[in-house]
Amino acid sequence: MNMMEKMMEFMMGRMSKEEKEEMMDKMMGNFFADMTKEDKENMMENMMPKMMEGVNMMEMMPKMMMGEEGMMSKMMQANEGAGMSMMPNMMMEMMPNCLNIMLPNVPAEERTEFVLKMVEVLVEKGSQGMSEDERTAFVSSVMEKVR
Repeated sequence: MNMMEKMMEFMMGRMSKEEKEEMMDKMMGNFFADMTKEDKENMMENMMPKMMEGVNMMEMMPKMMMGEEGMMSKMMQANEGAGMSMMPNMMMEMMPNCLNIMLPNVPAEERTEFVLKMVEVLVEKGSQGMSEDERTAFVSSVMEKVR
């Protein structure tokens, strides 16, 4: 273990959860400042399995998607300067794949609750800003797909 690792281990051991979160928020911008998109993607591929260990995705998904303080909202705000299309495009590609993997492994009752929450959010937020006619057509196309 090098000197930096020893120092970080010592510091982290003395910090509260809240202090760690605050430090993480402050340091993220500095940490990623000189990294390329590819560097960040590689880091995410390596870190995701470690970060997801023990996480209940059934609880996380609605929290990530909803609310002004939700993770997705924070990620969208962080990307405003870098072009808004990156995060929505990434999520539209990742979400269906995540659900394909996750949902078959969830008990039927929990799966039903989760899917109903997701459909509610998808219809509500998916039709946001539409006229009443557009919203009606949107909901009809969703219903057709469900059938």
